[in-house]
Amino acid sequence: MVDGPSDEAEPGSAAAASSDFVGTDPPHWLNKVVLFLTGQTVSLFGSMVVQFAVFWYLTITYQSGWVMMLAAVFGFLPQAVVSIFGGVWADRHNRKFLIMGADTAIALTTLALALIMMTGYAEVWLIYAALTLRSAGAGIQMPAVSALIPQITPKRNLIRVNGINGSIQSAMALLAPAAAGAIYAWASAAAGGSAASLIPIFFVDVITAMIGVGILAFIPVPTIRRAVDAPTGYFADLVDGVRYIAHHAFVRWVLVLFAIIFLLTVAPSNLTPLMLVRSFPAGEEQDIVNLTVLEVAFSVGMMLGGILVASFFAKRSRIGLIVGSSLLFGILAIGLGFSPNIWVFFAFMFFVGLTVPFFATPSMTLLQETVEPERQGRVFGFLGIVMAVAMPLGMVVFGPLADVVSIETLLVASGIITFIVVGAAVWLPAGKRAIAAARAASQVDSADPVVAAQTVEAVMNDEEL
Repeated sequence: MVDGPSDEAEPGSAAAASSDFVGTDPPHWLNKVVLFLTGQTVSLFGSMVVQFAVFWYLTITYQSGWVMMLAAVFGFLPQAVVSIFGGVWADRHNRKFLIMGADTAIALTTLALALIMMTGYAEVWLIYAALTLRSAGAGIQMPAVSALIPQITPKRNLIRVNGINGSIQSAMALLAPAAAGAIYAWASAAAGGSAASLIPIFFVDVITAMIGVGILAFIPVPTIRRAVDAPTGYFADLVDGVRYIAHHAFVRWVLVLFAIIFLLTVAPSNLTPLMLVRSFPAGEEQDIVNLTVLEVAFSVGMMLGGILVASFFAKRSRIGLIVGSSLLFGILAIGLGFSPNIWVFFAFMFFVGLTVPFFATPSMTLLQETVEPERQGRVFGFLGIVMAVAMPLGMVVFGPLADVVSIETLLVASGIITFIVVGAAVWLPAGKRAIAAARAASQVDSADPVVAAQTVEAVMNDEEL
């Protein structure tokens, strides 16, 4: 549908700032948010089912750190490359149409893969190629989604919406591995464990993506800044985004912290399915069940963590939650490495999932609250780059090492290093200023992120801190 002019005040505008200041919200914002999150949740469910099934297939079939490394590289690195431009597009074009286009492209890629595999051709490079194209689509979708949420949500409700979104995604993450495990186990028994087991799952992803696109089509979302009205070109916008991050010490510090977590915690955590199959082997059918339980434990933790953040911790210090959860990631990685049996292993994965919303939700909210609306697409594009590069970069190191030393040893080592590096990032002068800046931003009584951004920058430039 074509979006016409809207008389609703947009977050970041003077009208929206006045509206939030007096405690009122723009009309119909909740309906937009509910529809948007519903569509994204349905689409995410299909994507997660595919992700779990593909990685389980590679894990069980090859049991190789190198194979898992390549899957991570092909599954995340293209997102980093495309995000360079995806952030600019999100600031210049209608974010709704970008999300719809990316979802459709990903669905068509998955459909093509399913049709090819139905002919009997199922080489591993074909799966890598599909992962690459799906990752490229995510490079467009991720910055657009992250920038659209604060566009349709009043600032004072932002952390609650982000927390609820995290809980919904966690609930889908709970259902997705269960659905993936059931479908994959049934298809694997019928196909004899071959790659053909993935075909029914691919069709699930295509259907859910189309449902998500259909729901999003009915949500009116105005364009923040039309490309034809922009006084600068794409390259100039890209350079401006790079310059903004380079000179914005607070945003740079948050991105560095994301890089640390994804490099030292998320990357080795992706080896936990391989550790389960190697250290607690139970046969192919039971391995599928155990892998499902592992993901369910993680997802239950994430769902509970999202509920806690949205309810009891919505007014707590954003930066306090970020720092505390970052340190806890290191401790939990050590615990995973020392797990004496599979049930303790499952328990630690539950607590890892529980910790994720305490890091992700306040981090995203903090950036949404302190970055100007017209630059949020580019900032979240660079955030996507950081996450998409750091994780496969970590896997380039940890993946091959997993074929040389035990994964338990890698997890313990990564946990110790995470604890030390995060501690240093917090206690160095830049970290102390970032904490002070975040606290100052939380006391700004305005709905306009520009005011919060100016407050943050002033504190970060205060050499006395």
